[in-house]
Amino acid sequence: MRKSFLLVLSFCVSTLIANAQNFKLIIGTYTNKGNSEGIYIYNFDSKTANTKQLNVIRNVSNPSYLTLSKNKDFLYSVYEDGTNSAASAFKFNQQTSEASFLNKEATKGTNPCFILTDGKNVLTANYSGGSISVFGVKADGSLSALKQNIQHTGSGPDKRQASAHVHQVLFSPDGKYVVATDLGEDRVYIYHYDAAAAQPLKLKTSIKTNSGSGPRHLAFSPNGKYAYLAHEFNGKISAFSYSDGNLILLQEVETVAKDFNGKIDAADIHLSSDGKFLYESNRGDANTINVFAVQKNGKLNFVETVNTLGKGPRNFNIDPTGKYLLVAHQYTNDVVIFNRNAKTGKLTDSGKRINVGTPVCLIFDK
Repeated sequence: MRKSFLLVLSFCVSTLIANAQNFKLIIGTYTNKGNSEGIYIYNFDSKTANTKQLNVIRNVSNPSYLTLSKNKDFLYSVYEDGTNSAASAFKFNQQTSEASFLNKEATKGTNPCFILTDGKNVLTANYSGGSISVFGVKADGSLSALKQNIQHTGSGPDKRQASAHVHQVLFSPDGKYVVATDLGEDRVYIYHYDAAAAQPLKLKTSIKTNSGSGPRHLAFSPNGKYAYLAHEFNGKISAFSYSDGNLILLQEVETVAKDFNGKIDAADIHLSSDGKFLYESNRGDANTINVFAVQKNGKLNFVETVNTLGKGPRNFNIDPTGKYLLVAHQYTNDVVIFNRNAKTGKLTDSGKRINVGTPVCLIFDK
């Protein structure tokens, strides 16, 4: 009897360990290049960084950015597809990695390039349209008709800033606000957010960034006290203190050498889960990941610059264990997996790759 109990206990422990080290990695892509079929789902083994393709969600158009509901039962994707631009909803089965299409709703602004949800609403940042679209979430996970669309109208000095280009929408750490970066206007908007309201977003304030900087993506520190903004055109990172919907500039740092000559095209920015290190990607002629140590006062100290070993490092993500950093290369059609040193923040090539057409977005079911 005791032996049988120990065998059952051992099996249960082994199963828990196996589940703890395996995560779903979901990759959004551009399908219009002809080398991608849609949204790819992989098993990611956090012990070895080995991956195995489990499923492909087909019959979707340019599902470049994705988000999962908090309970992981629903997957939401943009359709970054010009006049056919939309947000779409899928029922997601974590056990089988299968996804069932629920519905899609047109975004009032074209080419949505970012999407997020709190389970009550789904929001998209519409790049070409220069707007934010808000959809309700029904009980079955599907999207309601458009609840609200906020149109930005400004411009900037760069030729790529002829009109507003909303590039990201992000909930504040306390969920009371939505922060929107507008690359076309050199401006960051902060909206009051009431999830239950018929019109969930109401403008609180906006801040101007440096002219021609192109604010693209922002990340909050895990403790909610700081925010870091990556600027696409000049590659700089702005560090802010954050409190109750207010951003106060603390520091701006460069991410390329002073003698760098070429396009920077900064793309993405993330912090490690312990808040000790910040990572930022540059595309263009740079193709680098920059690593910074976060000080107690929120300011950044440079650690290193690493070549991403591919071209067009768009989105990147740190796996749930913090051991690996994965980089999606839009132009060399692969995901490069780096080992990450949790003590120093530094990155080294793991030698592991995922070959997938035009990857743009990486999310884990953590």
